[in-house]
Amino acid sequence: MPPLPPAPPTGTIALSNPAVTAAPTAAPTPEPAAEPSEVRRFLNARSSGLLLDRTFAGLLLLCASSIFAIVGFIVVILVLRSRLTLAQFGWHFFVSSNWDPVSGDFGALPFIYGTLATSFLALLMAVPLALGVAVFITELCPRRLRVPISFLTELLAAIPSVVYGLWAVFVLVPIMREQLGPFLVKFFGWTHLFSGANFGVGLLTASIILAIMILPIISSLTRDIMLAVPNSQREAALALGATRWEMIRVSVLRNSRIGIVGAIMLGLGRALGETMAVTMVIGNHPNIGGSLFSPANTLASVIAGEFSEATGDLYLSALIEIGLALFLVTIVVNAIARLMVWAVTRGAPPRAA
Repeated sequence: MPPLPPAPPTGTIALSNPAVTAAPTAAPTPEPAAEPSEVRRFLNARSSGLLLDRTFAGLLLLCASSIFAIVGFIVVILVLRSRLTLAQFGWHFFVSSNWDPVSGDFGALPFIYGTLATSFLALLMAVPLALGVAVFITELCPRRLRVPISFLTELLAAIPSVVYGLWAVFVLVPIMREQLGPFLVKFFGWTHLFSGANFGVGLLTASIILAIMILPIISSLTRDIMLAVPNSQREAALALGATRWEMIRVSVLRNSRIGIVGAIMLGLGRALGETMAVTMVIGNHPNIGGSLFSPANTLASVIAGEFSEATGDLYLSALIEIGLALFLVTIVVNAIARLMVWAVTRGAPPRAA
């Protein structure tokens, strides 16, 4: 019996016909390249655009840098023009309460006090009313009344300040002297905030006219911010069983708080720099009094009222340094506003809608 042929190695397959071999596979033929589109041909015909991009970026950088240049230019001019009082009084000028152009003794503290007092009193009166108007327009107002009320609110912001001043002189001052003043003395005289003679002009009158002037600014901005809150936030709160007030408080006001603080700060900036209307009703007296009926003066109103009467170089330099004080007060208030926004958000970025 002949021996059997050896078995093939493990893992190999024995071919029954050694003459048959695997045919090589043919390479796929490449498809013809597609014709470039019109947009591609247009882009290829142009340059890379690197020069244009760098030019555009440079222009934007110049625009942004102009802000620093303008602020720096204002500071330099104010400091140079007030160097006489800076050299004579130093920083004591900002904490002194004397204002005597005859003897050449000047201090800005009464005007700083009047500016801050009228501005913050105006905020206390305007913010609740502005928030109420904004919430009513966005959440509760019938659709047919929404446009007229919004138009009238924005119309208040377009009225010139001198018109507000004239209205205050002929309407608000008599009301304060004959009706509102005696009412406040009768019911709130125990607070000593409404003591002394009431001539109709003073801190309270100026604060009321400022509140009327900043009301449309705060209300319009707050309304736009509330309208930006997605309706899904409102619907989710109502679906969970919240009442209308709870929905407004949790879904609308909570999501709008950062913008509301910003709107209030813009209103405060308008109040700090208001001149004509305040000059006509504040009494124009450099006084620091505890009564809201007492005449006072602000940084802006003293510049408007006495700049044309400044006869000496020292007097003129003192008024220009008053402008520097107003600039510094504005910077400090804006810094505090930044801190308030950070305190509300705790440094977290606003959530996406």
